[in-house]
Amino acid sequence: MSTLHRDKTRVIKIGDVLIGGGNPIAIQSMTNTDTADVDATVAQILRLEEAGCQIVRATANTLEAAKAFSEIKKRIHIPIVADIHFDYKLAIAAMDNGADKIRINPGNIGGEEKLRAVVERAKLDNIPIRVGVNSGSLEKEIVAKYGGVTAEGIVESALDKVAMIENCGYDNMVISIKSSDVMMCVRAHEMIADKTNYPLHVGITESGTLYRGNIKSAVGLGMILGQGIGDTIRVSLTSDPVDEIISAKTILRTLELRKDGIELVSCPTCGRTKIDLIGLAEDVEKLIQGYDHLNIKVAVMGCAVNGPGEAKEAELGVAGGVGEGLLFKKGEIIKKLPQEELLNALKNELDNWRD
Repeated sequence: MSTLHRDKTRVIKIGDVLIGGGNPIAIQSMTNTDTADVDATVAQILRLEEAGCQIVRATANTLEAAKAFSEIKKRIHIPIVADIHFDYKLAIAAMDNGADKIRINPGNIGGEEKLRAVVERAKLDNIPIRVGVNSGSLEKEIVAKYGGVTAEGIVESALDKVAMIENCGYDNMVISIKSSDVMMCVRAHEMIADKTNYPLHVGITESGTLYRGNIKSAVGLGMILGQGIGDTIRVSLTSDPVDEIISAKTILRTLELRKDGIELVSCPTCGRTKIDLIGLAEDVEKLIQGYDHLNIKVAVMGCAVNGPGEAKEAELGVAGGVGEGLLFKKGEIIKKLPQEELLNALKNELDNWRD
């Protein structure tokens, strides 16, 4: 069990977002557009912002993409991180064009001289460097040392890379160690949290599709974050990046690490259900995305007989009945109306919510 908690990590400034040192856990995602296509990339980032993304990463895989950061930054409102693989010149170009942070693996950037050139450029504007190591990219000698890919190997590799940048006289860093193996990832984070005070960006890499990836991420991130480990979070899904933000917010709220936003509860279907409960719950889930300023619980119940009572801890709720629906507030029915009017009635209550 880790003894280092997120309030003890050093504070790093990414654009105007502070992470570490007990600051709120920042939610990240990554664009999947061609970064050089400024309009498409900006459009996606604005959607991510609306969903609640606080830091966004975009690939700088070509010189055109790196130069696009300059124009992209003018049209978005959150810090942008340049994702770099292999080419140190692209890291420098991205910083020249306003990247608020860069993500590199110092081991594959091209040697000490090229790494030092990247670090020297970062020093000019005090740009943070995220040191990223994945279980799939471990050095052969480390894999051989531990007899395979292990949590111990991931941690050793990451700390080796951190030391490479420290040897260049720089310590403005964030560490990211990821694996698609949930328990290995958890163990690696427990180990590294006791060995460094750099902020940790946490996630289960390559977790999978929306359904399976959410389960793996919730289990792994729940175990990591629940121990006080982690300063930024990404839920890596094979899905629309906006889904990553919704999932991350839900995980943080479930762990009581985030207080803003609506908590949705809904009952499972049963033989008493007299409404399209699944469809209604999905519609309500979409509706509440626009109410992050409200810190309340909303219930969707399938039974008009027991629904309001079972969900009396919810500030607002809807329940289905025979040919009608119920709108209730703290367990008390406040309105009966046709089922097809439930969603609009709930929206009206949210629009005019007063504690």
